[in-house]
Amino acid sequence: MHRLWMIFAQAVTVSVAVLFVVSTLKPEWTNERPALPSVTIQEAASTPAGTTGERPVVSYADAARVALPAVVHIFTSKEVKAQRHPFADDPLFRHFFGDRLDNRPQQRASGLGSGVIVSPEGYVLTNNHVIEAADEIEVALNDGRKLPARIVGRDPESDLAVLQIKADGKLKAITFGRTEHLHVGDVVLAIGNPFGVGQTVTMGIVSALGRSHLGINTFEDFIQTDAAINPGNSGGA
Repeated sequence: MHRLWMIFAQAVTVSVAVLFVVSTLKPEWTNERPALPSVTIQEAASTPAGTTGERPVVSYADAARVALPAVVHIFTSKEVKAQRHPFADDPLFRHFFGDRLDNRPQQRASGLGSGVIVSPEGYVLTNNHVIEAADEIEVALNDGRKLPARIVGRDPESDLAVLQIKADGKLKAITFGRTEHLHVGDVVLAIGNPFGVGQTVTMGIVSALGRSHLGINTFEDFIQTDAAINPGNSGGA
């Protein structure tokens, strides 16, 4: 009797072990499928810039949208003489070539910068070094129009210049802030045409106020910022 009981217990143990192995490795043989973990995917609701929600998103889109139409791109060109021939003063060469060495072909040099429309009548504020010595100036508006510009006035000592363009209708002008309301640490945007790639907005903070004694201009009272500014940004907002 005891022997039969031992044989029965061993058979049950082996059957349970086989069932466990089969259900683990080949669950389809027992018509059972392992339970998959429950995963809940939640789609975040899009919140427009400037609206409030549980966690409002910080955006400067509204400030950029107001200022962008007043920022222009400035393209300049000027005529320059080709480099003088290195043997132009050599008597032997002049004997054979005469004055032909002095007949240097004229070349044109181009430049670029940015500017800000400060009046609906088309007055544009920029840096003097952007338009210095230029004999042709073209201003590209935010809407894609390109207009010729003339110099109204310029001051090399402060590196400022004023241009004027003629457009149909009133132009969008920038709104000026007051320096006494500006503080170190305030967020600022820089808008311009860096490297001529097109209108670009960068962000930084006011790093310092009243910077002077830098040897850049005669009159210096700069606002320092860590917003990215590259060649072509000169004169921009």
